[in-house]
Amino acid sequence: MQTAIRGAMLTFKDDPFQRDMRDCMVYEADAIIVMEDGLISAVGPAKDLIGTLSSDTQIRNYKNSLIVPGFIDSHVHYPQTQIIGAYGEQLLDWLNNYTFIAEQQFSEKEHATAVAEVFLREQLRNGVTSSTVYCTVYPQSVDAFFEVASKYNMRVQAGKICMDRNAPGALLDTPQRAYDESAALAKKWHGNGRNEYVITPRFAPTSTPEQFEMLSQLASDLPSALIQSHVSENINEVAWVKSLYPECSSYTSVYHKYGLLRDRAIYGHGIHLSDEELDLFSATGAAIAHCPTSNFFLGSGYFNMKNARTRKNPVRVGMATDLGAGTSFSILQTLNEAYKAAQLNGNALSSGHAFYQASRGTASALGLADKIGTIAPGFEADLAVIDLHSTPIIDYRMRYCESLEESLFIQMTLADDRAIAATYVAGRQVYDRP
Repeated sequence: MQTAIRGAMLTFKDDPFQRDMRDCMVYEADAIIVMEDGLISAVGPAKDLIGTLSSDTQIRNYKNSLIVPGFIDSHVHYPQTQIIGAYGEQLLDWLNNYTFIAEQQFSEKEHATAVAEVFLREQLRNGVTSSTVYCTVYPQSVDAFFEVASKYNMRVQAGKICMDRNAPGALLDTPQRAYDESAALAKKWHGNGRNEYVITPRFAPTSTPEQFEMLSQLASDLPSALIQSHVSENINEVAWVKSLYPECSSYTSVYHKYGLLRDRAIYGHGIHLSDEELDLFSATGAAIAHCPTSNFFLGSGYFNMKNARTRKNPVRVGMATDLGAGTSFSILQTLNEAYKAAQLNGNALSSGHAFYQASRGTASALGLADKIGTIAPGFEADLAVIDLHSTPIIDYRMRYCESLEESLFIQMTLADDRAIAATYVAGRQVYDRP
């Protein structure tokens, strides 16, 4: 069935970090987006499209709003939903005192399913239509996540965490189990509907060389699968990796040694990477997930996104909430913190660049730019509708707004989940703000 929504629309057709913003941003003050069979079938000015629609096409109008591609979260831990906002400490203590305790509960599939429901409903309430997700070491936690996501027909990427040392015994697998369980889950879920399996070593300190050898084989066996892990989040973590892998010249080179840096590999944080490591990311096509709320919350530092994106050998970057060290499901609030991280690195993040990163930029980092992150015919119909006057102070501030760029900046600094008026997944409305 053909459906359509109408309102102001913003999307991007190219990368403004590499080209002039005027050649990249597409804005239409009064657009119609037509959706059929989960895809966008037509987009354009309402005056041009209104006469082409069939008589029974339902059109939903959104005034004083902005329709954007559904937000994409490139690095998030659904099992940590229950510990969001836990007293921070620093990364390694936080893992031991909160994360590893919470994750042991996911041996019970019923618990995993209940948490997945809460997590995904919150994502949809925040306009997030696609996410790349860490489950736990337990295969049933992966099944639970994909089963719930399939109910909403979301495009999700997720995997079983693999770790065989430096964690509680209940959360450890073995090199062979990591391979066997991951391969079985991939066979079951990879390409099943809009689900994709992700090869997921937690991070270098929790995998032995033997486990990395097995995951290297898995990556070879699954050349189309996404790979995810963490890199260079915390200074003490970097030193720990050096002590565990003294033969490797850097944290990044550990993953490279085992063939885990490639196109469609994305690593969370990357705060303390050297120029040589960034060059390795660029050369292999691997991407970095920028997790600013988590980085600030745990005192890890502030990633220099502009440097990564505009250097001679640029690196692709995705935006990420990194729950539960990240403190909000909202990509708008994540962009707010990304702006502050940019300021601390001595540069600014314009609203246009920020909204690009939240959509097409993150899709590119995940190797999904041909499917999601852009509003154009043939793309999957995942959309978020932002109410541009969602709170009294935003409504007041918008009275003095003089440009599209300023309007976007107001939203990314002042707005949150209350700004999401509606969320569409594969052309179907899955959230409608009360």
